[in-house]
Amino acid sequence: MALTRRVSSSIPHFFGFAERSFKSYKLPGGPSSSSSLTHGIHVFHCPDQVGIVAKLSECIASRGGNILRADIFVPEKKNVFYSRNEFLFDPVKWPREQMDEDFLNLSKLFSATRSVVRVPDLDPKFKIGILASKQDHCLVDLLHRWQEGRLPVEITCVISNHERGPNTHVIRFLERNNIPYHFLNTTKENKREGEILELVLDTDFLVLARYMQILSGNFLRTYGKDVINIHHGLLPSFKGGNPSKQAFDAGVKLIGATSHFVTEELDSGPIIEQMVERVSHRDNLESFVQKSENLERQCLAKAMRSYCELRVLPYEENRTVVF
Repeated sequence: MALTRRVSSSIPHFFGFAERSFKSYKLPGGPSSSSSLTHGIHVFHCPDQVGIVAKLSECIASRGGNILRADIFVPEKKNVFYSRNEFLFDPVKWPREQMDEDFLNLSKLFSATRSVVRVPDLDPKFKIGILASKQDHCLVDLLHRWQEGRLPVEITCVISNHERGPNTHVIRFLERNNIPYHFLNTTKENKREGEILELVLDTDFLVLARYMQILSGNFLRTYGKDVINIHHGLLPSFKGGNPSKQAFDAGVKLIGATSHFVTEELDSGPIIEQMVERVSHRDNLESFVQKSENLERQCLAKAMRSYCELRVLPYEENRTVVF
């Protein structure tokens, strides 16, 4: 069996985690009860053996914490354990530094591949950079979700190979919210990857919101952290350019969108989220594209939230566990 918990603090380099904002809960009592309970998340990935769940539960309970949700996954005939736990705790009784030490000790005990703990109310938000091209629908959707507090991240910059005028909706929004916009004109010979790397050096992960450039293997290795992409199609079908028209011309009855991690092989990274919608012969290309774009918005946003809520873990060579 495997457990899942919300994680806080640092992000592992491949398939990272992020934070989610939770409300604090005051302890029952009179004015003297100044303490409040806070949510924490812990994610664990280690070789499977007897007693892991018991030790994880004991670690949290011994510090006065209470597990609210536990997810466990142990693949059949594989010696591996995955868990994700959400728990409520008093930060006065269980200081953040002590929590890190406690889970580190468990990590050593079980030779864990990954043990990450995160407290959204106390830890800094994850910093992201967004890369986009000419199409705005995914970028605009992410910006509005962020403004409404539905994406628990700090957007450090938006980078694009498409120049936008000063009076466009995107530029006005970014200026109002003090988010830098960087236009880097790319050519076949120069993808401006060195400049992009300088701009995203301090980010925790990148989001490609319909960025129509292929990132090189050298870029991915140098950046060394996760890159999340949205593909307008149900991978592995309809790769490459204009997949909506490919699907339309093929007469498909279900269209979809896929959010996945970026790897050196085009559109072949581990899948985080997929969504589908039915279409019919009554759809023309315009309505077909509108449905497709709506799926892309929803799929990318959901993948980002799953990532930020530490629900995504690597599984085997090119798969994911999404709790």
